[in-house]
Amino acid sequence: MKPLKPLVTLYTILCMSFTGFAQKETFDVVSYTIPKGWQKQQVEGGVQLFITDNKTGGYAIAIVTKSMASTGSAEEDFTSQWKSLLVNTVNSITEPVKTEPVQDNGWEIHSGNGNYVDGNVKGLATLITATGYDQTVAAVLMTNTQQYQNDLLTFINSLELKKFLSNTTTPNTPPANNKVNNSSVVGLWVYYNSEVSGYANGYAQYSGGYMRREYLFKADGTYTFRAKDWMVYVKDILFVYETGTYSINGNQITLTPKKGKGEWWSKAASGRTSEWGKLVKASEYKLEKTTYTFDFLPYSEVTLSLRSAKPTQRDGNDGDNAGVQEYKYAARDTNNSLIDNPPGFKGGY
Repeated sequence: MKPLKPLVTLYTILCMSFTGFAQKETFDVVSYTIPKGWQKQQVEGGVQLFITDNKTGGYAIAIVTKSMASTGSAEEDFTSQWKSLLVNTVNSITEPVKTEPVQDNGWEIHSGNGNYVDGNVKGLATLITATGYDQTVAAVLMTNTQQYQNDLLTFINSLELKKFLSNTTTPNTPPANNKVNNSSVVGLWVYYNSEVSGYANGYAQYSGGYMRREYLFKADGTYTFRAKDWMVYVKDILFVYETGTYSINGNQITLTPKKGKGEWWSKAASGRTSEWGKLVKASEYKLEKTTYTFDFLPYSEVTLSLRSAKPTQRDGNDGDNAGVQEYKYAARDTNNSLIDNPPGFKGGY
């Protein structure tokens, strides 16, 4: 196989690439064109485009991530994304070969290439990150063949970033911390995560299982918390329900539970994740009064950040820090919850 041409050489076109293209699709703050013959699937935290050649084993992947809060440095954002999207997903990858950053409509764009090995597969990965308006977004491309180089170029040339009116304004921006009150958190806040069974060819393989957490904060100062875990590699379904009151003081929110329970349910004989079997037993769930430091993150959609000094019974362990725990919940329409109650359940929304 011929050596792969570094996609970083295409980066010189990137500064001219944020222009209009026909039949574009938009995900979060990025618009793009899907190369002809490619497939698309939604993945946790992003959208994935891919194509494979069953005869040669050649493949190409392009992933656009959801925007997230910037570290404050475009260079650090690139380094962080390189680690999370590439270093942590393949067996090995070289240090990125970077080019000079480019400025475009308030965004600072960084790009770099690296050669990776994943199992018996060797390929080339390219990461493009854009930082601006207090947020960052990334596109990662991976291929083990030259046959899709033109497709990848088409994809890169189609990329278009949303332009905001100012560098301090993001969509759906909530009230500033010094003006928060109970009404600022009223609504449904969710954390939905998909179960990953492993990684192949540099991207996640999803089992069909999921882990979901939801807070419903009401204007009368009460809250409801629900959780449901339906995981392929866990025998039973976990369901948690808790109600109580909350109060806000500055940038701190205190949750005082009044009642709650955790239960293990068997899975339905059909195997469907939206159906229930029978109640098996109670889980070891304890009511826990907790005070969080909270904030609204400058993502493209309103995101509530809850921080505590240690893991909580409700939220679990974020797995990232030995010290402060941070839990991120996205705003969602109250009528669009993805957690269903078990048979015979009384109470809640």
